[in-house]
Amino acid sequence: MRKTLHSIVQHGFVYRIFECCYDCLLYMHALSSYFQVLVWVLVMSAIKGKKCTRMTRRLILSVLLTNIMLLLYCLTNLTQVTIRDSQQDTCPLSMVKLLTKNVSSPSLSTSEVSSPKVNIMFMKTHKTASSTILNILFRFGQKHKLKFAFPEGRNDFFYPSPFLCSQVKDYRPGDCFNIVCNHMRFAHQEVAKLLPPDAVYITILRDPVDLFESSFNYYHRVVPLTWRINGENQLVEFLNNPHTFYSPEAFNSFYLKNLLFFDFGFDNNLEGDDPRVMRDIHKLSTRFDLVLVAEYFDESLILLKDTLCWTMEDILYFKLNARRRSSVSRLTPELRAKALQWNGADWRLYQHFNSTFWARVEAYGRERMKQEVKELRRRNAEMKAICIQDGGSVEAQNIHDSRFLPWQPVGESSILGYNVKQNIDPQFREICEKMLTPEIQYLSQLGVSLWLTRLWGWFKDTVFGD
Repeated sequence: MRKTLHSIVQHGFVYRIFECCYDCLLYMHALSSYFQVLVWVLVMSAIKGKKCTRMTRRLILSVLLTNIMLLLYCLTNLTQVTIRDSQQDTCPLSMVKLLTKNVSSPSLSTSEVSSPKVNIMFMKTHKTASSTILNILFRFGQKHKLKFAFPEGRNDFFYPSPFLCSQVKDYRPGDCFNIVCNHMRFAHQEVAKLLPPDAVYITILRDPVDLFESSFNYYHRVVPLTWRINGENQLVEFLNNPHTFYSPEAFNSFYLKNLLFFDFGFDNNLEGDDPRVMRDIHKLSTRFDLVLVAEYFDESLILLKDTLCWTMEDILYFKLNARRRSSVSRLTPELRAKALQWNGADWRLYQHFNSTFWARVEAYGRERMKQEVKELRRRNAEMKAICIQDGGSVEAQNIHDSRFLPWQPVGESSILGYNVKQNIDPQFREICEKMLTPEIQYLSQLGVSLWLTRLWGWFKDTVFGD
């Protein structure tokens, strides 16, 4: 449908309106499936002679409010539609110097030091330690006064709808940006319009079993398919018979199968042995300059530093958005094998880029990598001693300052955060606070309006909170 519209009124005003409305219709269609599930729950309760449960009433209210928020978002998007020449759609190479005017090379006395790269596309995948990378990018961009492409009203680019340039705050065709890094469903042609041709494309992957476990536990309350799973451990029940509890067309079903493949814009319902899987993986190989691996996070950051010609100071970090250990499901080898088979496309993706990752490490030098990782960990421990109260993360209810309170999943508070020391040396206070600031609060500090995200957060905490 979108291709047909594009051919009729390419890049025109009418096309922009249809484009926005089409995305809204996709969401409304998905939500209608959501509502049908709720009606089914009510009917089944009536047949069994049960009263409407409190949980069901909450879910109905959730659907109604979500529909209202999406309608408001669509109306907001329509007000930003403008007529522009289609030749201005792509960021020109001539903009590179203008975008890098605030950036200077590291103050080292060698002519061999390259200028830091500042034009970056970071594909933020779900449940892969990507929030920690995001904090690093926010700090670097803020330090060098770079131009971010941010969403409008929320912290993602209308996910799970495929990314469109029109989802960028105040976007006008031809606009150029340094950094694109918020959650999206990847669409290379659209992303490329925002960045100069020399932009470096980066992403991060995670072992598909651990990612699936994390995604299932984090999102299952917003996936209606899981509501009818009985037993104390829904994850185990699902893995023992996934086809019973899964439908590709169901609302939010992408959280339950090959989530990485979905995030990259591919069909997440392909099986691992489908030839289209390797075709899509090779396509990604041509798009991304560096693929990080969450299980080797420090090594990944050293490769990132090397690729972007950054300094050690630029990649210092504290682990953000981590779950408390008691909320992590321990899977037996048998269940891990089932999870791998169920997420076969993600497993092929991970295997391929894990191999290329270690090839990059070999090219960098094993001993050199070992020394760099050691230095990074030393510097991180040093900052931890300077910045963090009691030396580590704490439960959400024990965080004293709301500026450092992380976003929580629906119905629980399993994400840990930090308290900042009160007696920090003034020269370190600003950097400590930035390193500990979660995504939502940092986006607000960078001037992003998050009214939809905050409205959902208020509703989530009010209706589903403990």
